[in-house]
Amino acid sequence: QVQLVESGGGLVQAGGSLRLSCAASGRIGSSYSTGWFRQAPGKEREFVGGFRWSDGNTYYADSVKGRFTISKDNAKNTVYLQMNSLKPEDTAVYYCAADSQGTLTRSGMDYWGKGTLVTVSA
Repeated sequence: QVQLVESGGGLVQAGGSLRLSCAASGRIGSSYSTGWFRQAPGKEREFVGGFRWSDGNTYYADSVKGRFTISKDNAKNTVYLQMNSLKPEDTAVYYCAADSQGTLTRSGMDYWGKGTLVTVSA
């Protein structure tokens, strides 16, 4: 069984930064693609960014390109989401997820964390 636990959320002013962590336990292995998604109140969960193991590339939603960066520490089985230049519209619960097929889509993810809340004040 794979467990994903997010941490690092909180309250930050617009323009500030936060780094989210996603610690994986269990047999997640290096062949899993890992992604970050977010869900704002009253909205659907959306893709933020992710790393696809099959091509070694990292992908980002247009809304966060240039501001958010995903990194990995394989030794710690941890994925990070560095968020800079935060905007009030980035306010959401952020989830990390793992996908054995590399789809990086909401419906294709195999495992989900419980999420961490990020609130950006104006």
